[in-house]
Amino acid sequence: MGEKNILWVDDEIELLRSHIIFLSEKGYNVNTATNGEDAINMVQENSYDLIFLDEMMAGMGGLETLSKIKSIDQNIPVVMVTKSEEEALMDEAIGGKITDYLTKPVNPSQVLLVCKKILDSKKITGEYTAKDYLQDFNQISQQLSSNLDFADWIELYRKLVNWDIELDKHSEIGLHQTLSEQWREANKEFSKFVERNYKQWLTSLGDIDTPTLTTEITEKYVLNLLDDERNKVFYFILDCLRLDQWLVMERHLLDLFKIEKDYYYAILPTATPYARNSLFAGLFPSEIEKYYPELWHGKVDDERSMNKYERELLQLLLDRKRIKLKSDLKYIKIIDPEVGRNFEQNILSYKNVQFTAVVVNFLDMIAHGRSDSDLLKEIAPDEPAYRSLTDSWFSHSSLLGTFRALAKMDNVKVVITTDHGSIRSMRGAKVLGDKEASTNLRFKYGRNLKVDNKHAVYIKDPLEYRLPKRGVTINYIIAKEDYYFVYPTDYHKYLSHYKDTFQHGGISLEEMILPVITMEPK
Repeated sequence: MGEKNILWVDDEIELLRSHIIFLSEKGYNVNTATNGEDAINMVQENSYDLIFLDEMMAGMGGLETLSKIKSIDQNIPVVMVTKSEEEALMDEAIGGKITDYLTKPVNPSQVLLVCKKILDSKKITGEYTAKDYLQDFNQISQQLSSNLDFADWIELYRKLVNWDIELDKHSEIGLHQTLSEQWREANKEFSKFVERNYKQWLTSLGDIDTPTLTTEITEKYVLNLLDDERNKVFYFILDCLRLDQWLVMERHLLDLFKIEKDYYYAILPTATPYARNSLFAGLFPSEIEKYYPELWHGKVDDERSMNKYERELLQLLLDRKRIKLKSDLKYIKIIDPEVGRNFEQNILSYKNVQFTAVVVNFLDMIAHGRSDSDLLKEIAPDEPAYRSLTDSWFSHSSLLGTFRALAKMDNVKVVITTDHGSIRSMRGAKVLGDKEASTNLRFKYGRNLKVDNKHAVYIKDPLEYRLPKRGVTINYIIAKEDYYFVYPTDYHKYLSHYKDTFQHGGISLEEMILPVITMEPK
C-alpha cells in the first residue's frame, strides 16, 4: 500500500497548518488549496484518495466545488468541513455525495479518525477479523473433538456460516482456505454424529435430546398461527435454501419486517421428494406411502412424479389436526419467473385468504443449472460467488416484490423455510449396484448397492429410517460429507463431470440444518 494523498481545500488554510503537519507525521501526503477553482484544477491533474473541503469559502462555495469535483471523479471520498450545524445543510451535503462531515473547530484526533475510517478501515478491520477468526478457529477445533449435541451443532454451524460471510468482505486476508478445511473437518464429524443418532431421533420425537425434524415444522411454526382467524398466514418453502443464502436475502427485508429465526434438522435423504412431502404432510415418507399410497406415486425420484400432491398432503394435515379454514387453502408453486410475477401482481387478491402456501423453486434451479452450465459455473465458481448470485437474484426478484407487498398488509404472518439445503460436492465415491438403481448423486436406492462406509451410510432396512420400502430387497445409501456417487462405468468421465456441483440428498451441515423464519410487518 503506497502513501495516501489528501487534498485539503480551505480559504484560511494557514490556520490549519498544525493539522496538516500532524497528518504528514502520521504518513499521509497532504496538498492544499485556498479556493474552489484551484482545487478543481488539482483534482484534474492529480490523483487523491481523500479531500477535506471547507463549506464556506470566498468565491466558489463548498457545495458548488463538491459538485464539480464529483463530475470529474465521483468516487473520491469528500469530507465537508463546516461552521454550521444546520440539519438542512447536512442533508444538502449528504445529498451531494459527501462521505462525512466535520464541524469547526476541528481537532487533530477527529481528522485522524476520519482518515483512518475512510482510507484504512478495510485494512484495520481485516487485521482484526483475521485475529478474531484465528481465535475462533482454535475454539471450533476444540469443539469438534468434544461430544457435541444437536443444539451445539446448530450453534457451531451458525458460527461457521457467519465467518464465511464475514471473510467474503476480507478476501485479501487469505483465510478462506483455512475456513474451507475447517468446514470439511466439521462435516466429517457431523456425519458421524448423524450416523450415530439419527435412528434414535426417529423413535423419540419431541424428547429434549432430539432436534425438531421436518415432520414437525408445519404444525409447530405455521398451524398455531391459524388459531387467530384474523391472521393471514403465508407459508413460503424456498426449495434448496441454505442458511448462508438466507442471511444475504434477509438484509433486504430488515426494514420491512420483524424477523425471528429458528433452526431444524432435515430428514434423510435431504431431497425434495422425501423432505418436502414430509414437510407438508407432517409424516415420514414411510407413513405417507402407508396411509396415502395413491399420493406416493412414481418409481423415479423427481419432483414431477413424486411431488404432485403437496397441496393434498397439506390439506390432509389440516384435516387430521381438525383445523377448519374460513376460506379454501391456497397453494402456489412458482416454477418460472412468469408465475412469480403473476403472484406478485395479484397478491392483493390473497388478502382475505386465511392460509396460502407457496413453493419457490428458483434456488433449486440455480443449483441444478450451475451443474449443467459452464457460464453459471463461471459466474458462481465457489460459495462466496454462489451467495452473491443468490443476492443478485433475490434483490431483483418477484419474490422480494411479493414480500414488499405483504409488508403493507394488515394481520399478515409470514413463515419461510426450506425442505433441504445443498453442498458443493468435491469428492467422488465409487458405488456398485444394479441397472435399476436410482440416479441421484447424494443418495441411491436399489438392490445390492455397495459403497465404502467411510463415504456413505448404508441402510439395509428402509423402515428403520422411516423410508418407503419399495420392495423386499431394496436398500438405500446416503452420502456423507461432500461425497457424490459415481458408478465404475465411465468412472473418470462422471467423476469430473459432477465434481464441484451443488447437490443435495446427503448428510452435511449445509443440507440438514435449516432455518425457519417467522416475519411480521413492522
